Amino acid sequence: MSNNDKSKVALVTGSSTGIGFETCLALARSGFVTCATMRDKKKSGNLEKIARNENLQIKVFDMDVDNDNSVYDTIEKIIMEFGKINVLVNNAGYGLFGALEDFSMDEIKNQFETNVFGVIRVIRGVLPIMRQHKNGIIIKISSLSGLAGIPTQSAYCATKFSVEGLSEALSFELEPFGIKLILIEPGVINTEFVNDLIVPTNKYGIDKSETLVNPSYNNEETLAVPLQQHGGQVLILLL
Repeated sequence: MSNNDKSKVALVTGSSTGIGFETCLALARSGFVTCATMRDKKKSGNLEKIARNENLQIKVFDMDVDNDNSVYDTIEKIIMEFGKINVLVNNAGYGLFGALEDFSMDEIKNQFETNVFGVIRVIRGVLPIMRQHKNGIIIKISSLSGLAGIPTQSAYCATKFSVEGLSEALSFELEPFGIKLILIEPGVINTEFVNDLIVPTNKYGIDKSETLVNPSYNNEETLAVPLQQHGGQVLILLL
């Protein structure tokens, strides 16, 4: 992979599937050197195959956003190889949907660890190099669940509301350094995210097959936005 000083470098978290996957492709197809990070590098096969077939500048890195050393070591490797990080797309996250009392405190803490502290961890990692270059764009993929409380999404909504407040305050902090922060709040999208939702057992007589989560998810094929549109939307904000 070439290290062209004129090429912009983008770091994307949660790149193995979904929005992160499509965002990596959209960025690389538009000329970005794209650093695709994911917790399990073994899941990079599809992304790397497309990159080879289309001769895209995508390089995959292991990164667990829940782990300080993993995040900071990976960011250091990227900076050593490419000398800069122009764009961060903070996408990694998961859903913990169900009645709040069904979940253990450890499950709720883990939800915050990934969806909130993971976001903070990666932002803290890229800020020094962005300040040094006096420019940068940080994009956070949030959710409509950060704008309105939704029944059975209390833990998930709490993390997304946290990210909303973080992003609003941080945008003012970073503006003097030439760093822009953008928050994207997608609704229902055709991704593996819904299939991977962590929903508790029927402790209170509610069967998982019933509408325990947002009823709109039951019709995701007809209501959801096509996934590919979101990679393009991220790109539009950068160009």
